[in-house]
Amino acid sequence: MRVTGGCLCGEIRYTIEGDPITTRVCWCRDCQYFGAGSGTVNVTFSSEKVQIEGQLHDYVSKADSGNLTHRGFCPTCGTPVTTQSEARPHFLAVRAGTLDDPEIGKPDLTIWTSSAPSWACFADNLPQEAKQPPPPARRA
Repeated sequence: MRVTGGCLCGEIRYTIEGDPITTRVCWCRDCQYFGAGSGTVNVTFSSEKVQIEGQLHDYVSKADSGNLTHRGFCPTCGTPVTTQSEARPHFLAVRAGTLDDPEIGKPDLTIWTSSAPSWACFADNLPQEAKQPPPPARRA
């Protein structure tokens, strides 16, 4: 599968030659900040399959797990584009809103529901995890 996407202004573009490994809606407190109050939808791919054109700005923060997380965003329009944990460099997630075909970003799990506000909406058909589940299985 060939997946393409990019930021709002077009300065950042990416091409991914591979299928998504998993797509998760995340309600951790950090994602609520990055998602402007909502959770974020993150589509995970094998890092080696992702090619990015343009220079992302990198914001590094420490997750509740203690791992450092890198979040890449467009320096011009501010669109959040990528997220990656230093503990799992073989995975790179793109924000579902940056996909040219948003149907590719259909979630299969909601995580960090214990951090979500009382008004958060959860899809009834998706499994939920109160915190961080184990990483997805690595695909070839």
